[in-house]
Amino acid sequence: MIRFYGYSKCSSCRKAKKFLQDHAIPFDEIDITVQPPEETVLKKVLTNGDYELKHLFNTSGQLYREMDIKNKIGSLSQKDLLNLLSRHGKLVKRPLITDGRRHSVGYREETLRQTWL
Repeated sequence: MIRFYGYSKCSSCRKAKKFLQDHAIPFDEIDITVQPPEETVLKKVLTNGDYELKHLFNTSGQLYREMDIKNKIGSLSQKDLLNLLSRHGKLVKRPLITDGRRHSVGYREETLRQTWL
């Protein structure tokens, strides 16, 4: 089953959710602020996807700025960064969509088409 980690106030999440619904793709919606993706999920996105760790961060988010991640990212280990993401859902770029084998991060219709259709 596809897991859709999103946030109801996020316009990218709403667009991605509509895309999946319009194409009759079933998914479980998970509020990323209540239940962030676990480290194991994030590691799979990194190893099975076309994403680098820095691509998993919501760089435009308030929490990212408040925690000054931009200036800390180079000095933290991958384990520390994954731990931050798995504890603070608002740090994760949204939506994060995964079925364990395929993954997409953020909203780009072309990426959603290539990954989920």
